[in-house]
Amino acid sequence: MRRARVAARLILPAVWLGMIIGISLIEAPLKFMAPGITIPLGLGIGRLVFTAMNIVELVIAALLVLCCVRAGVDRRFWGLLWATVAVLLVKVAVIRPILNHETDRVLAGLSAGGSAIHLFYIAADGVLIVLLVLLLAAGARRWLAVPPTPHRVDGRGAAGC
Repeated sequence: MRRARVAARLILPAVWLGMIIGISLIEAPLKFMAPGITIPLGLGIGRLVFTAMNIVELVIAALLVLCCVRAGVDRRFWGLLWATVAVLLVKVAVIRPILNHETDRVLAGLSAGGSAIHLFYIAADGVLIVLLVLLLAAGARRWLAVPPTPHRVDGRGAAGC
């Protein structure tokens, strides 16, 4: 079980990082370059995609915290994890509602769009990218430090791993 938790502390940040790169850095900007995509259509798609992404991010963050409970994680990893969770919560609970309100205004024709709120969301994702890379490095260091699982005589591996 210990190796599984250590592996999860490596895999979960990698998946999360891949999601941010794939969706925030690639999909979101390209969506508006596609032929026939209007601003309202792009905003509607973006709202659905980012809502789903934020839910998955919250699940990954919760799983990461659970993988660290009673697992002998050092202070550095905990600090990076709590900083990551804090940025995620600000992004989801503070920035997203303001961004949704601005999107509603654009869709209602009350605003031309292009508010600075998007920049705060992008900045939060930038900070998350840095923190996730640091978590990956810390997880890799921990993975390399875990001794191999001893094998029993019958060759089935150690119980409880």
